[in-house]
Amino acid sequence: MDELLLRELTPAVIGVLVHRGVDFATAADAVQEALIQATVSWPEQQPADPKGWLVTVAWRKFLDAHRSETARRDREERIEAEPTPGPAEAVDDTLQLYFLCAHPSLTPASAVALTLRAVGGLTTRQIAQAYLVPEATMAQRISRAKKTVSDVRFNQHGDVATVLRVLYLVFNEGYSGDVDLAAEAIRLTRQLAVRTKHEEVAGLLALMLLHHARRPARTTPDGSLVPLAEQDRSLWNTRLIAEGVDILQAALARDRLGQFQAQAAIAALHADARTAEETDWVQIVEWYDELLRLADTPVARLNRAVAVGEADGPRAGLAALAELDPTLPRHTAVAAYLHERDGDPATAARLYTEAAQSAPSLPESNHLTRQAARLNAQLRG
Repeated sequence: MDELLLRELTPAVIGVLVHRGVDFATAADAVQEALIQATVSWPEQQPADPKGWLVTVAWRKFLDAHRSETARRDREERIEAEPTPGPAEAVDDTLQLYFLCAHPSLTPASAVALTLRAVGGLTTRQIAQAYLVPEATMAQRISRAKKTVSDVRFNQHGDVATVLRVLYLVFNEGYSGDVDLAAEAIRLTRQLAVRTKHEEVAGLLALMLLHHARRPARTTPDGSLVPLAEQDRSLWNTRLIAEGVDILQAALARDRLGQFQAQAAIAALHADARTAEETDWVQIVEWYDELLRLADTPVARLNRAVAVGEADGPRAGLAALAELDPTLPRHTAVAAYLHERDGDPATAARLYTEAAQSAPSLPESNHLTRQAARLNAQLRG
């Protein structure tokens, strides 16, 4: 069964139900139930029209969920409009659904979580990992958000800044996760850039393009991770890099700096270096300082510690790292790298082993394990 196909169809199927008068939260629940049924039925025989099948099943799930006496009369009217077998109408409401989830009645964190779950197709666990919170906490947040937007309709507009956060997280999951959502996030951000000249929309699009340009070099044919410094830069997509830089420069010229523009500027400096050794780490640290003034997050501080270690030496990087919470994801891996740079392979090997045990993905865990094995072999030799 094609899991990626199911994820791609989810927003469109939700959109069909919402257009037919179903409130968003109920539509999302009905589609989730249809997806579960698809995982059971499709392995034996996938329908000729997967979207039409999902619309029909989701519609019936919606009807089954409203069997009270009050809803019965309404159901009898709606059933006449039940989608007939055959190709479903062409509807792409994905971006509109993102705005619906970003409704002003929701907090930004809840809006992002709801969109990632209902429209982006991410699991509650994946969203919790992105937000660095327990899975149970995220499940409660999503449940409350669904109740809040239960009566929201398409004519109620959401917040651009919240939609940008969602697109950013969807791209990151697609870029580093098991399911490819990166291209979809870029597509939607391009649509948003056409609708608005907001400089942060341009900044996010530039950031996505610059990161996506490096994707062919990020892994080996067997799926192993390749660190940025070791990547074959001839594999980078120069067309995407040029487009990303042009978009970024136009956005920066408006002199309304935002966090996505700052992140894109850092990515552009990496893309501009012909070799790892030519990377302008001093300027990258300066851009991280700008980023922290705009959005002071633990992840940004962790990445800044790496940049400081490159610009001012590993001791300076370790000093910056010491100011951060050691339970922060990838903190141990960064410490291992900086200790190796500082000429302490024994400590680095131990930390690489510890980091591998808590890595967020199997490829990353394998990479850290190989790093530890390499250093241990050197120590034995």
